[in-house]
Amino acid sequence: MNQPIVLSLGELLWDMLPGGKRAGGAPANFIYHAMKNGSDGYSISAVGEDALGDELSNAITDAGIKSILQRNAWPTSTVEVALKNGIPEYTIVRNVAWDHIVLTRELIELVGKADAVCFGTLALRSPESHDTIIELLKHTKPGAMKFFDINLRGDHYSKELITELLWQATVLKLNDAELLLLQDMFDIRGTSDADACQWFIDHFDLEYTVLTAGSEYSSIFGRTGDSSTLSTPHVKVADTVGAGDSFSGTFTSNILKGVSLHSAHRAAVNTAAYVCTQNGAWPDYPEAIPDYLALAEAEN
Repeated sequence: MNQPIVLSLGELLWDMLPGGKRAGGAPANFIYHAMKNGSDGYSISAVGEDALGDELSNAITDAGIKSILQRNAWPTSTVEVALKNGIPEYTIVRNVAWDHIVLTRELIELVGKADAVCFGTLALRSPESHDTIIELLKHTKPGAMKFFDINLRGDHYSKELITELLWQATVLKLNDAELLLLQDMFDIRGTSDADACQWFIDHFDLEYTVLTAGSEYSSIFGRTGDSSTLSTPHVKVADTVGAGDSFSGTFTSNILKGVSLHSAHRAAVNTAAYVCTQNGAWPDYPEAIPDYLALAEAEN
């Protein structure tokens, strides 16, 4: 079987962590872990014509991620990350290089070959990148997975943008805080988390809704009524930067390779747990990711 082709559209940046800067951005993190789980991954973004852009281009190449990185006159993106009990809080600068991704024939052709495309709200905050990404999503091939990791940050989103992207998506991924926000935004009252997730599947004709609840559990709901819920294994946390993206990339690659929903979910949970034990979003993988769920089950 050929490797699935997986693309991400959006932000590539330097996370300015207390211990120094690390390459990141949710779409790029997604691609790194999709690649580590057997996909042919490409990051589509933009960096500045500056030293930080040179370093970021080298960093993504060194990580083994294929990319199409446009260079422009805007500054390379940096995000201040403050860790509180290992949980990241972000300060995101506006008017950076990835706010100005330009539509090209090369991007259209690559998107047309992809088995899955990942995108979120943040990179569509500016008119230029918004129009480019929306147009690219129209060029996906029939049956391609369009993975909408909502990834709400600060005030960089609106109900109109979320609705527009939900109509483009086949998969919605969000955390428990984002689900509460969306339940209020879409006036979904008096329902369980499962019913709310099913509402999005029914209303926007999605294949899956993926719900993560941090250190508690995660659930995946399918259009056909199949679902999977797993407790989050407790590990010694270094930081949680990129853990949700690693979950998404692992799940996507496994589903594309024909793995069952439950097995793909289990692999995603174990990968996210491993990433939490490491510093940064792009850790080296061991020969085999530990089966943290099996260890937890054995302890109980």
